[in-house]
Amino acid sequence: MAFFRISQLVGILSICASTLFSSASRLDAEERLLPRDWPIESVVDYYVDAKLVEQTVEPSEQANDPNLVRRMSLDLIGRMPSFDEVQEFLSASDADKRGRLVDRLLASKGFERHQVDELEIMLMYPDEGNIRDYLLQAVKEDRRWDQIFSDVVFAKQESESGNGASSFLKARLKDTDKLTNEVSVRFFGVNISCAQCHDHPLVSTWTQDHYYGMKSFFDRTFDNGGFVAEREFGLVSFTTTKGEQRKAKLMFLSGDVLDEPAYAEPTDEQKKAEKKLLDESKKEKKAPPAPAYSRRARLIDAGLAPSGRQWMARSLANRIWHRFFGHGLVMPLDQMHAENPPSHPELMQWLARDLIEHRFDVKRLIRGLVMSRAYSRDSAWLGEGSRPEKESFAVAQVRPLTGNQLAASLRVATIDPDSIGAAVSPADKELKLENIAQAGRALSSRFEMPRDEMQISVSEALFMSNSQQILNELLVGGLVARLAQMSDETQIVDTAMRSVLLRDPDSEERAALVDFLRSRSERKEQACRQVVWSLLTSTEFRFNY
Repeated sequence: MAFFRISQLVGILSICASTLFSSASRLDAEERLLPRDWPIESVVDYYVDAKLVEQTVEPSEQANDPNLVRRMSLDLIGRMPSFDEVQEFLSASDADKRGRLVDRLLASKGFERHQVDELEIMLMYPDEGNIRDYLLQAVKEDRRWDQIFSDVVFAKQESESGNGASSFLKARLKDTDKLTNEVSVRFFGVNISCAQCHDHPLVSTWTQDHYYGMKSFFDRTFDNGGFVAEREFGLVSFTTTKGEQRKAKLMFLSGDVLDEPAYAEPTDEQKKAEKKLLDESKKEKKAPPAPAYSRRARLIDAGLAPSGRQWMARSLANRIWHRFFGHGLVMPLDQMHAENPPSHPELMQWLARDLIEHRFDVKRLIRGLVMSRAYSRDSAWLGEGSRPEKESFAVAQVRPLTGNQLAASLRVATIDPDSIGAAVSPADKELKLENIAQAGRALSSRFEMPRDEMQISVSEALFMSNSQQILNELLVGGLVARLAQMSDETQIVDTAMRSVLLRDPDSEERAALVDFLRSRSERKEQACRQVVWSLLTSTEFRFNY
């Protein structure tokens, strides 16, 4: 793929600017965006490169092919590739080999598994709830994000046990304030908790009316025998900073007040009838009937209205961008408001518009992002001066693997390399590697969730150093057994490095490891085990770069 240096790009951008923006004073912000029919990857590179020109920042070079295959595999299917998969990509000579690889990964079972993992984190972490069953079905059916939002807020229950999209609400029903904020954060990118006790001190558009207007959508929702229920009655009242008592209006984040039927306090008979109905549902262990009028249903209406879709699309675009670039267009992810603009406003606006016009097709967005030059830049900064700021996207960010990525990769790295050979069909090879990755889930809970400026915990280091589980599952049989059968120390070292780090050792590494093996020739299998363990616990293995 062509790569332009800054000096070349200035000329290109000046031509584009004169063509696209010559009538900027007569056009509104929407019309100034790049055309709708541009490929996502071209739009990404245009806006990111334009900002680099503006800041006179020279981006890093493109990552080499082995590094890129590893990065894309971790990001798209949640596991490292096998050495054979890397070699297959390197041996391809067609101009579109990157696109073919991306399309194969996106069509694989591994993508479905990893997408469920990521959506589960996006919706639930750190709360616990069995939403995975729902997400497995949703991803398999390619349900779009707006549909997932509807299912979650409606509390769609996929079975009599209550498992399903309702798990999102059920995990937070005991705290309506938390539920209110979690819906705002996870779907609309806005943490409004600061407006609970007073108008937001830094964001003039976030007032108590906004907070309690959003809380009103959920104040009638509660747990009824393990099912999500909603009462017919109830209003939210709050005390303003001036000490005034005020009844909250049903208000979306945009400030739009929603019309609803005139409210009347329930009579004693109505309260008794509602309680009887709820008690009967609880006794029969079934979901209570929905109310004649549902405030949660009104939130769905507001979220799917044109203004609500804008909020949802911007938040989704920002979260998906953060997932693949290690830094959002807006940071923090839950602070998307007028006082905290995106690093690339036009890019954010274009991506949000594209998501809406393509029915929140997340897979389409992902493909565009990973096909861009901005995504495939090297993480090593070799330029002059200090490393560019993260929000420039001039250099790839080094990202710690999630627990699921790390666990799956540990299993793939330690299989017998001869068990995935050329004689196996591509489909069988992919299925076998997917089954191996799935088997790694038992380890995933032992690794902490990545975060900015993450340091590997002591508990993880001790687990990798002393766990019998690590020994039994990763260092007995498989790769270690194959290495122990080899007579040549150089072959052992090269095979171990290719299996775990997907590359050949440099001369210094090879010499050190060969010397180590020869010094322990009387304990050959144990020495092979120690070599593999040292590679598995290296920084190079633990991070995506």
